[in-house]
Amino acid sequence: MKILIIKLGALGDVIISTAVVKKILEHHQQDEISLLTTPAYKNLFSNFENLNVIVFERKGFINTIKVISWIRRNKFERIYDLQSNDRSTIYCALSGVAYRAGNHPRFPYHVHPEKKYIGECHSFERLNQIITSAGIQAATPLPYLPIPETVTKEVSTWLDKHGLSKKSFAILHAGSSPLHLKKRWPHFPELAKRINQALEIVWIGGNDDIELNERLSKETGINATGAFNILGLAEFGKRAKFAVTNDSAPMHILSCSQIPVFGIFGPTYPRRTHALGQLQNIITASDDIASNDESFKPEDISKISVEKVLNKLKHQGLI
Repeated sequence: MKILIIKLGALGDVIISTAVVKKILEHHQQDEISLLTTPAYKNLFSNFENLNVIVFERKGFINTIKVISWIRRNKFERIYDLQSNDRSTIYCALSGVAYRAGNHPRFPYHVHPEKKYIGECHSFERLNQIITSAGIQAATPLPYLPIPETVTKEVSTWLDKHGLSKKSFAILHAGSSPLHLKKRWPHFPELAKRINQALEIVWIGGNDDIELNERLSKETGINATGAFNILGLAEFGKRAKFAVTNDSAPMHILSCSQIPVFGIFGPTYPRRTHALGQLQNIITASDDIASNDESFKPEDISKISVEKVLNKLKHQGLI
């Protein structure tokens, strides 16, 4: 049987989907399985065994036609649409594939959860509902991101260079997209100084965090902005004692490291967007994690005190 999995983006959602992709692979061990994604995420799936990773640009009418033509030419017998947005719904509707599993209880999906999704649960739980509807065992809430040996060696070299190979350290991510500045907790400088009494501090981030991390690292810690790609950061996280982050892509990447990742939430809904397997490590101002979107009220992230974060770390014996 020829199987197609669709997962186009975005980064956090792709990482959340990895455990579900792994479960589909285990269920279809004897089948030929392809995964359709975008170029930015090819490397995330490139080390999955028995998975043919295909990439297309997703934006634009011409690219849409190319994807649909490719799907039809390959004559897949089953599609698992783990994206289920407007774009992938069109792919499925025009795919010519008889068996289509997706998120919505309507056309073009033959297999789907019974009820419409209104944000009442974590996106991982909804992905599990899709595959269990198709008779596949639910995945464990732990992201799966196999790391090649070359990346492991690169991380070890970086640690040696910065004198961290034999030291305990914590990872901090104080940044966010410039479009979502309200996600930035303003008390990271003080937190870093307090943690630094027991552990080394390493600041991580990407291009959006360059200036911020330069300022922060001048006061405390080592600046690792841009030092690692996605796989490298997941491997780097394995060497740390824990991480504290805003609600951000690095939060999801570090959840692959199987260390405690403390996500600081204010304006976003933590029950639906927390890092996979890290529900117990959510930090909010009120401690009232809403049970659904309707009862969730955005909070001022600045109201979360440094002491509250430190107490969370101390409670788990991390500092």
